[in-house]
Amino acid sequence: MKNIPVDRLHEKTTLGVQIKAFSSSYDRTAGNSITDIHRDDHYVFFLLKAGHGKLEVDFREIDMGPNQLFYILPSQIHTKIAADKPEGWFLAIDPAIIPTTLRELFEYRLNLQTPCLVQAHLLKQLDDLLLILQGEVLRSQQDEFHIAILHPLIQSFLGMAARACKLPELTGNQGLRTAELARKFKIALSENNLVLRRPSDYAKELNVTAGYLNDVVKETTGSSVSYWIHQEISIRSKRVLYYTDMDIKEIAYLLGFNDHAYFIRLFRKLNGVTPQKFRSLRRSN
Repeated sequence: MKNIPVDRLHEKTTLGVQIKAFSSSYDRTAGNSITDIHRDDHYVFFLLKAGHGKLEVDFREIDMGPNQLFYILPSQIHTKIAADKPEGWFLAIDPAIIPTTLRELFEYRLNLQTPCLVQAHLLKQLDDLLLILQGEVLRSQQDEFHIAILHPLIQSFLGMAARACKLPELTGNQGLRTAELARKFKIALSENNLVLRRPSDYAKELNVTAGYLNDVVKETTGSSVSYWIHQEISIRSKRVLYYTDMDIKEIAYLLGFNDHAYFIRLFRKLNGVTPQKFRSLRRSN
């Protein structure tokens, strides 16, 4: 498989954060060719105050409009953003400086986050905060207090962003336990080679019943365990189809399917087209 380029934040800054303001003079047509697609080792946030933006994240087209916030998680494959007369902010943040509880909040949707509409008063607060943060980033290169100033500003932004996206607050022991189980499920789903394809497989791995796991995941994310398993299969399949020339039997085997005909049927059920058709449609764009 060809290596997907990784954008590494530490190669651009030692501060753990990169921030840029963009104005309506910025106008870019995003490419969706293989050379335009990459992944990051950090979180990326876009806050759009005016104009429009468009990008593709894990083969989902994301459209942003005025007063919207969107974020990309580390390792998600995405295109560069296309923008039409935008005004707003770009922010890249090292996961190492994000508190665990905030990381869990932003990741609870299991890689299917959508743009959030930000209310006017909160948009003004975010805009003011990012202006201060940008100033500190620019002037703090030679300031011995820059970490003590920057990190609280970043955490304030993250808290306000979580509020803007109405992410669920983890309160009480029960909330923490269910959030932790959902997080462990997400890790197990992302790390296994998809040999585990039934909800009961993951329940056994996590030492809970299949029914309880499904209830927790559905309560936390809004969708069932089976839904997320199928999403993972779909995304991984599309990546291999797009980025390699492996034949369908090889791809099925790589993804843990002994029966390539079953893999083809499942892919078509999940995506509406066969794997071969998906590959030809994507590469003809």
